[in-house]
Amino acid sequence: MRTYAEPPATFVRGQGTLLFDADGREYLDFITGLAVVSLGHAHPAVADAVAEQARTLSHVSNLYGNTLAPEVARTIDRLINGGTGQAGGQVFFANSGAEANECALKLARRWTGGGRHVVVSADNSFHGRTLATLTATGQPEKQAPFHPLPEGFVHVPYDNVAALDEALDAETVAGVLLEPMQGEGGVMVPSSDYLGAVRALCTERNALLMLDEIQTGLGRTGHWFAFQAQGLEPDVVTMAKALGNGMPVGACWARAEVAAAFGPGDHGSTFGGQPLALAAARATLAVMEAEDVCGRARVAGARLAQGLRRLPGVVSVRGAGLLLAAQLDAPVAKEATARALENGLLVNAVLPDAIRMAPPLLVSTEEIDAALAILDAALGAVVPAAPTTGGE
Repeated sequence: MRTYAEPPATFVRGQGTLLFDADGREYLDFITGLAVVSLGHAHPAVADAVAEQARTLSHVSNLYGNTLAPEVARTIDRLINGGTGQAGGQVFFANSGAEANECALKLARRWTGGGRHVVVSADNSFHGRTLATLTATGQPEKQAPFHPLPEGFVHVPYDNVAALDEALDAETVAGVLLEPMQGEGGVMVPSSDYLGAVRALCTERNALLMLDEIQTGLGRTGHWFAFQAQGLEPDVVTMAKALGNGMPVGACWARAEVAAAFGPGDHGSTFGGQPLALAAARATLAVMEAEDVCGRARVAGARLAQGLRRLPGVVSVRGAGLLLAAQLDAPVAKEATARALENGLLVNAVLPDAIRMAPPLLVSTEEIDAALAILDAALGAVVPAAPTTGGE
């Protein structure tokens, strides 16, 4: 179906940060399938785990148990608490980020016992493309073809505490769904006191604070989860993308007392939590911990950000760790990314005037420098020249 634009390239193989097309041409992948392949392509530990699990047991459905789901859930629970101790939560496994958010939305309604059902989210957010998660997504242009949408969703400006305060009706609102950093919205980073103020409002009004960490989670921003940079304690956290390093797996974590609102039959997924996907997740998380991806993202991200600031037309760099956007002084991001692709670099024009980069968390210094050189040439070719002043 024509749900995607014509692809500018087709790839047949990947290895680490590299992709190869059918002609054998090599590319540096600095978008990693939209922050999915965070350990790089074809990581041997993940590939071996998937192959071995496929030979052992791939699926039994949720009518029966498997040994991997509790183990991966415990690891996620521990990482929610920064990698130390136990956070005291429970996990629902899904197949994607949209499904993880769908779980969060249903959990919020179930947790209130029926009377409160409204979820507040932010303008320019992105939470998925199911009807419910599309309605939570604060992008009217994406919603327009699919009206009427489900009711019970309110949008407020991102990073605006006063607007949220006004919208957070204690009689009707069940929860607030926010990205700690808006990825699809342009890698927008809120003020340092914003999420803390949101937490305080949710506590005061007895509403769930639900954080969408689908793009920011699992080491990408230099912490296991972006909310940890501010010492927050959310009620619900959703994740996917990097969790399986390319295998489709998502998860919705909730505090135990919140998760207890669900009973048998309230939610489910035929493929969610199956052994094959969770073998990939278990191996991915093990490599992430062994390789200290949070620390690596902070160091590599600092080098990448420093290099981006020196490029033609770049006026600022925003983001954290290895989720960065280069803000340009002209709407030439699409042209620049096309030229970068021609020269062997994948980056993403997340806005007309901003380029997003999300390379593997194991990216090398040499690969960062090579990518910066390609992007330097690409921007140099499309950024308007500075006007010159006349004179004698």
